[in-house]
Amino acid sequence: MSLAELQQLTLRRPKGAPRPETPDDRAALGFLAPWVVGVLALTLGPMLVSLYLAFTDYNLLQDPNWVGLANFEHMLTDTRLHKALAVTFTYVLFGVPGQLAVALALALVLDRGMRGLTFYRSAFYLPSLLGSSVAIAMLWRLLFGGDGLVNQLLGAVGLEVDRSWISDPDTALSTIVLLHVWTFGSPMIIFLAGLRQIPRELYEAASTDGANLLQQFRAITLPLLTPIIFFNLVLAVINSFQSFTQAFIVSGGTGGPADATLFYTLYLYQEGFGAFRMGYASALAWLLVLIIGVFTAINFWASKRWVHYDD
Repeated sequence: MSLAELQQLTLRRPKGAPRPETPDDRAALGFLAPWVVGVLALTLGPMLVSLYLAFTDYNLLQDPNWVGLANFEHMLTDTRLHKALAVTFTYVLFGVPGQLAVALALALVLDRGMRGLTFYRSAFYLPSLLGSSVAIAMLWRLLFGGDGLVNQLLGAVGLEVDRSWISDPDTALSTIVLLHVWTFGSPMIIFLAGLRQIPRELYEAASTDGANLLQQFRAITLPLLTPIIFFNLVLAVINSFQSFTQAFIVSGGTGGPADATLFYTLYLYQEGFGAFRMGYASALAWLLVLIIGVFTAINFWASKRWVHYDD
């Protein structure tokens, strides 16, 4: 149907009457159908089933038994859950700012311009592609093992360390935080794109007025970059709460040593697929949804005080 014919149909249609279906409408519905089916079958459907199971005692082998709020009441006295929450909050508290700080610092360096910028941009982005993979987590475990490369390098400079960083409760979580910080590529690329949008005339004017680089960063770069910082912050917090692979591989799936790397998602996995307490695991999953929702809401509420949009 041509545009002229469609316009004629629109002009002749009585006010309030439904618009007649066109071939384009049917084509649009056809293209949307796989997405709708995917959302219903792979997202919304499992979420509703999980919500029901959260109020049941279900072991994957027998029919679910309705227990009401018993799973949520058990959370109040579950000491391993409390440990998992403490570990996860610590991971988010140190990992997210560290990753964003490194990403912003490197974006500022790359924004200054250098030879081989495309190569460096790709090289710095590579850890984000590999950081959550099983192979990199296994490599990280080898690096920080008792006879790993880290201890060998320390020994080469005269610092003999007879310890396994991933087997020490005092340092095991720190190694995973370091792995998270190392995957700074995605936020760095977003920061770099934001820096490219800041008018250079502002820096030239500030330089003419005698402002040094630090003053230019505080007065120009940081305020104009706050929407990008906020975007990266929200994504980083959400992704950090959902971290699983690093802790699972580095700790061997146990969350050890002494539950020092017992991430919330790892504990959820252990309860659901290790102990076959799928009802309790479903309740834990919905608690995680609530926690992420609260932190996201807090970020949006606080953004009114420090995020500056260019109107």
